[in-house]
Amino acid sequence: MPIRKLLLPLTGTRDGEAALSTALIVAQAWNAHVLALHVRVDSRDVAPLAGEGLSGAMIEEMMEAAETESGERARAVRAMFEKFVAQHNVHLGEPAPGVHMPTASFATVTGREEDLVAQQARLADLTVVPHLETSEDISSSDALHAVLFDSGRPVLIAPREPPATLGTRICLAWNGTAESASAVWAALPWMQRASAVRILSAEEYQRRGPGAPDLVEYLALHGIAAEIATFKPKDREVGAGLLHAAHEFGADLLAMGAYSHSRLRQLILGGVTRHVLEHAGLPIMMNR
Repeated sequence: MPIRKLLLPLTGTRDGEAALSTALIVAQAWNAHVLALHVRVDSRDVAPLAGEGLSGAMIEEMMEAAETESGERARAVRAMFEKFVAQHNVHLGEPAPGVHMPTASFATVTGREEDLVAQQARLADLTVVPHLETSEDISSSDALHAVLFDSGRPVLIAPREPPATLGTRICLAWNGTAESASAVWAALPWMQRASAVRILSAEEYQRRGPGAPDLVEYLALHGIAAEIATFKPKDREVGAGLLHAAHEFGADLLAMGAYSHSRLRQLILGGVTRHVLEHAGLPIMMNR
């Protein structure tokens, strides 16, 4: 299935350009449309958080301050977007029927980011999200988790630095789960174009389900020649071993399932998904 529409949630400007660069690489590869979406905070949501004992005037002042800050952030994000697309000669506007070229548009909506992003992602082929800040806890990334758990579509986590290439050398993390099977499905059109595909498997990573040799046979039916590489945990971290193996291969895309265990368990105890999200230096495509 070709990729025709990308959703790019933009909360701020700090990591926006790297995510825009990543989305543009995808759009150019597939002649796709990028919808950059900025969700403004609804100032009315401030009132319930104000707590008891505050006067109506104080609550109104807080709402006005939130509205002002939200407006300034929205203008800054839009200015960054417009400057970026102008510098890269991207056509602004919706794609015309039958015309295949990378295009981009910008939209601002007001409400709860996690709800609106997940809803919009359901009619996008891929959602590109910025990489987390080094100091940001993965549990606080509402937009990322909303797309993973509530959209039914794959998400591409952009690296902190824009990649030079994307999808030419692909690693596929396989452990036999339904989540990794979804990752295979999402990566099929990428793998059919790639110059090299490697399946990464490990005894510590494998769950109940088909093994890597079964996946090789399945991919061959789709015209994809894939090799298998077995990796070991690094510093007792399966996720670290997975990223090390992808780096050794020179991968510019790692496709994997997300949260084979419950999200809560992984947030408390760690887990492969959490480690990869926090430490990856390459584009990561994840599926639930």
